[in-house]
Amino acid sequence: MADVASRWKVVVGALLIQLCLGAIYAWSVFTPGLRDSGWSKLDTQIVFSVGLAMFAIVMVFAGRRLKDWGPQRLAFSGGLVLGAGYVLAGFGGGDNFWLVLLGVGLVGGAGIGLAYVVPIAVGMRWFPDKKGMITGLAVAGFGFGAMGWVKLAGSWGSLIESIGLDGTFMVYGIAFAVFVVIGSMWMKMPPEGWLPPGFTPTQAMGEGGEDFTPREMLRTPQFHLISLTFLVSAGAGLMAIGLMKLYPIEALVESGFLEDEASAVAGTAMAVFFSLANGIGRLAWGILGDKLGRKRSIVIMAASQGVFLLLFTSMAGNEYTLYLFATLIGFNFGGNFALFPALTADEFGNTAVGNNYPWVFLSYGAGGIIFPILGGWLGDAGNFPLAFTITGVLCIVGAAASYLVFPPHHDEAEKPFSVHGFVHNAHLEEIRHHEPVNH
Repeated sequence: MADVASRWKVVVGALLIQLCLGAIYAWSVFTPGLRDSGWSKLDTQIVFSVGLAMFAIVMVFAGRRLKDWGPQRLAFSGGLVLGAGYVLAGFGGGDNFWLVLLGVGLVGGAGIGLAYVVPIAVGMRWFPDKKGMITGLAVAGFGFGAMGWVKLAGSWGSLIESIGLDGTFMVYGIAFAVFVVIGSMWMKMPPEGWLPPGFTPTQAMGEGGEDFTPREMLRTPQFHLISLTFLVSAGAGLMAIGLMKLYPIEALVESGFLEDEASAVAGTAMAVFFSLANGIGRLAWGILGDKLGRKRSIVIMAASQGVFLLLFTSMAGNEYTLYLFATLIGFNFGGNFALFPALTADEFGNTAVGNNYPWVFLSYGAGGIIFPILGGWLGDAGNFPLAFTITGVLCIVGAAASYLVFPPHHDEAEKPFSVHGFVHNAHLEEIRHHEPVNH
């Protein structure tokens, strides 16, 4: 019989895996060197976007294979593929756009997609009593990992300076493969029917009690509203990651900083303030989601993120306001990855989340294509501020979309979608939500 201690081993394995998968968020540490090799700003963002897109697309495949392959094999495969991609990029990749695109973007992104869903699905099965907290823990390493890999390549380990871009890609590839494979050893589902001592599962709708298949979920308006919010909220953060060094360098130089000073300040904003807040935000928003409710938390997170992005264009040129807003944007960005898996479980079933969440996560992939490329294109056109303004407005729109989300019924997946009908049902659910319950 599984004991309570077993589920904490899952947390250790999840953190080890996610520390490596978060390497994609360390991409910005490579961009200055690639720019010096003749790459355009758009080139750097294309590799980042392709990696994000492959991450999301392959994650759908991984969700479908989770039951057949088992979580250990899936995570193990993801680690080997991720490592192989970075090693491939190291074969002359610093001067070869297509090799880096293939290695880091296509192969590396696929490896992340294979492994990412495993800690989330396994964690929720071991922690049905604390879905937000465990999801936050399971993905916190993704955010913290970015800081470690950025600093190791830069000021802590000086890898890029000492062994170059190619050597750094290879070292990272080997490290990713080793650590993910070790973490996969603890990725085991609990026995069928296992529950934490003293926990009684809630079967009320909206608490993860009613399971939807992916086909049923895709036919509900709730799925599309959730996906829209995830698209703009995650996409805006992904654009900020890709530009968190390039744009502040320009803004700081315009404010009177020397270029080397500006580069150091912008690097600290990304590698320390954004990355730490990204990791902390995953855990903090997960816990807040358990207390405030997932939907309310997402509305607050997306709306405030919109405000922060709109203000960022006037804050990036000052060292201290840059640190502050990098922290705020990173904190909210991290919340996406704790709240949306748990909301998916709430709306469409706890035990079905491994199959369903990858479909919601496709909107992250779409956001990763649209917004970083938009930011790179506007950057080449000399208008970084417009990119942040556009994403800020869209995050506020996403918050409004999330406000309309209410627990679905299976019959919604069996009849055509009607805006009038959905709004009417949402109104009824709002009334039920606020009705006092007589026991």
